[in-house]
Amino acid sequence: MGKAVTIGSGIFLAIGGFLFGYDSGVITSTIGQETFIDYFGNPNASQTGGIVSSFTGGAIIGALAVSWLADILGRKKTVFIGGCISAFGCALQAGAATIAMLIAGRFIAGIAVGLLSAIVPMYCSEIAESAYRGALSGLLQFMLSWGFFAAQWIGYGCNYSNTAFQWRFPLAFQVVPGLALAGGIWFLQESPRWLMEKDRHDEAREALRRLHGNGQNEEYLELEYREIHDTIVAEKQVAVRSWSGMISKPAWRRRLALGMGIQAFGQLSGINVVNYYGVPIYKILGISTRTSLMIIGISGSLSIVYCALGLYFLERVGRIKPMVFSAIGCALTLLVNAVLSQYYVGGVSSANPNESALRAMVAMNLVFSFFFTFTGIITWVYPAEIFPVEIRARGNSLSTLMNWCLGLVIGQISPLALDAVGFRYFYAFFVFNLCAAICYIFFFPETKGKTLEQMDTLFGDQLVPHALEDPHAAAAAMTSFQEKHTVIEQEEHLEETQPKA
Repeated sequence: MGKAVTIGSGIFLAIGGFLFGYDSGVITSTIGQETFIDYFGNPNASQTGGIVSSFTGGAIIGALAVSWLADILGRKKTVFIGGCISAFGCALQAGAATIAMLIAGRFIAGIAVGLLSAIVPMYCSEIAESAYRGALSGLLQFMLSWGFFAAQWIGYGCNYSNTAFQWRFPLAFQVVPGLALAGGIWFLQESPRWLMEKDRHDEAREALRRLHGNGQNEEYLELEYREIHDTIVAEKQVAVRSWSGMISKPAWRRRLALGMGIQAFGQLSGINVVNYYGVPIYKILGISTRTSLMIIGISGSLSIVYCALGLYFLERVGRIKPMVFSAIGCALTLLVNAVLSQYYVGGVSSANPNESALRAMVAMNLVFSFFFTFTGIITWVYPAEIFPVEIRARGNSLSTLMNWCLGLVIGQISPLALDAVGFRYFYAFFVFNLCAAICYIFFFPETKGKTLEQMDTLFGDQLVPHALEDPHAAAAAMTSFQEKHTVIEQEEHLEETQPKA
């Protein structure tokens, strides 16, 4: 029963990923709809850029807010806030009478998605057992693909309408997942690790029983409780509460570098550039807007299949090998597109581009989507796993912040770069992906199969033995640790009470 509760909780939380994917994908079809263009008086490039980029600006604020919201209010309340903000922002978009109102709605919805993109993988990682933690956290990317899929096909279907319904309904539909999250989150268990960190031990024990208990594993639950309890108690004795502490301790500094690094490599894979430049390719091929939307919808459908396969292999192969495979595959597909563009499309024959080469470039975009799947999943899973509970909210917040900030930068410079050098811009991402593959091989430890508390063995800052691995040593070490701490407290008390000369 406990496993079903945990998996059900993860699937529900992944609605945040659906919202992420839908909000990101819906604007692509919306700004191209004829009634949208007519209603807002043919928005210029600056206005369109504001509509698109305001979402990312809000997401940056939302991701940063998780650093304190998740610790102070807990995981459940943070998700609730994200759902409420999302519903409000999306309602503003659907009822927008001016471009300024639409931009404001996009910005507010972006705050919600920034919150949810940081909190959902972390929440899932804290309630899951190590055997399926990666797959549960990776559901964010899986549901993101479903959200993108829904956005594209709803946009395609609404294209047949000749009224404002053509663009208002796709924007209004965003309200549904936000309200579902806000209402349903109260039926989930709070993170037992957050409860433990707040010294609510009885509630943490009960949460673990509901999440992992099956009626026949009381000994395992007790050992798991002790492992979490002992590790958090030990960490709290040496914790550094300031932000500077995240870089002053070598193990924490390394964790932060890896968490932010893997998110950076996700953006530097070139995924957003591929998504951006797909539409111009279709236009060169003479494909209509409606058919282009259908092709993008098919691509979204394939992404769902790819993600399902990725989640299946995640707990069987691990994190690092798929990331290396993904980075090299992305690099090679971008190299093929760059070469095709330079020698068959964008060279001396650019006035009459080679249609076979263009079709091959479209195919490479679909192949790129397959290779990116593992990067898309694991960039959310890995940061949620590697930080200790004392800094998990801050660490995951900064890692996600890196994703959104770099995405904003790439989104701003890519149109300029593509106009200046065309597909040769892809050579840069070819190099970035090769660098990522090398870094994954030499600097990123494998986290598969370890509990969140056992991550300290990978980073060299283990404080106490782990109860699930060696219960007797863990009990002895914890007794010794508490005795030493008691002696220190008594000595400090004596110093304070002794009269000063």
